[in-house]
Amino acid sequence: MSNLEIARAQARDNRIKLHGPEAFASMAKAGRLVAEALDMLVDHVEPGVSTEALDDLVFAFAMSHGAIPAPLNYRGFPKSCCTSLNHVVCHGIPGSRTLREGDILNIDVTLIVDGWHGDSSRMYPVGKISRAAERLLEVTHKSLMLGIEAVKPGATTGDIGHAIQTYAEAERCGVVRDFCGHGLGRVFHDRPNILHYGEPGEGLPLKPGMLFTIEPMINLGKPHVKILSDGWTAVTRDRSLSAQYEHTVGVTETGCEIFTLSPKGLDRPPVRG
Repeated sequence: MSNLEIARAQARDNRIKLHGPEAFASMAKAGRLVAEALDMLVDHVEPGVSTEALDDLVFAFAMSHGAIPAPLNYRGFPKSCCTSLNHVVCHGIPGSRTLREGDILNIDVTLIVDGWHGDSSRMYPVGKISRAAERLLEVTHKSLMLGIEAVKPGATTGDIGHAIQTYAEAERCGVVRDFCGHGLGRVFHDRPNILHYGEPGEGLPLKPGMLFTIEPMINLGKPHVKILSDGWTAVTRDRSLSAQYEHTVGVTETGCEIFTLSPKGLDRPPVRG
């Protein structure tokens, strides 16, 4: 079943969880901690640092704050966060690879706080990066924020995807179809699926109390990806650069609440250590 067929099927599914004020407060607590973890990493992303060292920092941060890194051992994933470099689209596994001047790095952190999941990712430039890479980060972040602007009661998941796709493709970038945002709360990956492309009015109607991520993956080249032999790492087929920004949001009576905003304003480009 394609992503679009899944989204259309969801429109006929009434099992989407709707949450109240207590859940929103719990999600805000979890989301803020994730944002603080990502802020903490800014000063550590520099040439010569390994992605495994960054993963160790995420694990230590989680332990010191009474949180659990959700990716660790999730369906066999071996690390506490995802580190996706350059042409890696998502789910990169931290390891011995050291960062080099000009790299761009996505770090995706999900922490469980009192049973609730906070989930966010952002891009980190390593030293001085090319103008093409800078532009990709800018386009990807704006794509995310345009998607978030579309979130309100009465809108649909297709409205979110359409806002992202229309802007990114107008900027001559490719929108990855193979991965999507997702519902979450006490469950890491739940309904609804949030596609980052689509048509206005299609998909699932948005209702107050819904909780989900929006996390567009945007490529400088074509949108096609492939999975490497480790079963996790997704890369661009044409080896073009890829970027991703992600926030967790909750639908309110008038729009949405973003749970994972950086308290230091470090969740938008450019961010340099």
